[in-house]
Amino acid sequence: MTQYDYDLVVIGGGPAGEKGAAQAAYFGHKVVVIEAYKELGGHCINWGTLASKTLRESALFLSGFRNRQLGEGLHVKFKADITLANFMHRTEVVQQREQARAIANLKAHGIDRVTGTARVADPHRVVISHYDGEEDITGKFILIATGSIPARPACIPFNDVSVFDSTTVLNMTHIPDAIAVIGGGVIGCEYSCLFEALGVEVHLIYSGRQLLDPLLDEEIGSIFNQRVESMGVNLHFNEQVDSCVVDGRMVTTTLKSGTQVKTDTVLYALGRSGNTQGLGLEALGISIGKYGHIDAVDPIEFQTQVPSIYAAGDVIGPPALVSTSMEQARLAVCHAFDMPYKTRLAPILPTGIYTIPEIAMVGETEQGCRDVGISYVVGRNRYGAQARGQIIGDTEGWIKLIFEAPSGKLLGVHIIGELASELIHVGMACLHYGGDIDFFIHSVFNYPTLGDGYKYAAYDALGKLNEMR
Repeated sequence: MTQYDYDLVVIGGGPAGEKGAAQAAYFGHKVVVIEAYKELGGHCINWGTLASKTLRESALFLSGFRNRQLGEGLHVKFKADITLANFMHRTEVVQQREQARAIANLKAHGIDRVTGTARVADPHRVVISHYDGEEDITGKFILIATGSIPARPACIPFNDVSVFDSTTVLNMTHIPDAIAVIGGGVIGCEYSCLFEALGVEVHLIYSGRQLLDPLLDEEIGSIFNQRVESMGVNLHFNEQVDSCVVDGRMVTTTLKSGTQVKTDTVLYALGRSGNTQGLGLEALGISIGKYGHIDAVDPIEFQTQVPSIYAAGDVIGPPALVSTSMEQARLAVCHAFDMPYKTRLAPILPTGIYTIPEIAMVGETEQGCRDVGISYVVGRNRYGAQARGQIIGDTEGWIKLIFEAPSGKLLGVHIIGELASELIHVGMACLHYGGDIDFFIHSVFNYPTLGDGYKYAAYDALGKLNEMR
């Protein structure tokens, strides 16, 4: 029998790589993780998910944004002298703690770690380039979990001072006076909202007719667009960038319509590509798509076209969510080592978007139901109708439930407002177990809570269902 250095070689030390490695090591397999960057955590911890979410909280705190919600009839003093140092401080603290947690997790599972750039030389051999040369290691299985990188089109004059992508934006040297954000997807919207909360003049440029379209339920999308506009974000819909020119401290972004947007900073947040360059996968017969993602990956087992090589996370494309990526890696490892306790990805996946306001969803949208001819009713409850909404000062949030008619089976949950990404899990659990409206009607929720809104949204739908029954 062939002897390998390791049972599993993981390329990439982000969330997918870390969790896949830990899964294998937990069941007694010898594992190594190869990461090119000096720290573990990948884009999630070091430049992306955690960074932007922590910056959001810092923006809300430092700007007094949440105080404004609570300030009815009160004299509230806001912090006006926001510096880059105090804005970035909390992000750096969270990053350091998460980096340390990832290191501790690998050590706790007895996983080896190598810093260097990997190339897959054959189905069982990886060549690692690092500061003192190259080394070869072999593995029975290889897991590719290298994530994604921001798209950087040649027409955008990226630099270290005024024109950034979603990774380099963390390296800005000052809080801008005005920023043009190119892209109305999740990243673009999240950064637009947090900069607006800081009092920065924000211009959001998007080729679509509505932000986050078609990701959101249409009604929730409309509410979000209204909220963003009311915050003061300048929205440029149905627009594309014709040119972007840096002239001293000014960046002029000219749109196809002829409109010129003059700011001191630009953030390009339109698209990400699979981080596969230099891995050598195509030479092994593994297809790489137009945007650098690994193609033809089995959606259940996460095996590539080469049986000993698996791939998981952003490197294989949508949905490109951290939560999903970690689970994909666990499934890949379970299949590789024939561990039957985990055999498929959960069929119902939640989405959380950390804009201001926060948004979360799971299951069907109204338009999705209409497209396939499903009869449905909708129940809604506004945060302001609940005591907790009044207490926290978020009276504009909504819980929206979609039920099949006339059965009352839950089809979808959509929430916009504070703690949406936490609240969504109640609805997700109901969906997962095939629950219906009776779950909410008969459940007792703590009072005062935002979760209590589920019951009243269900009551709103129940009246409509009763008319159809």
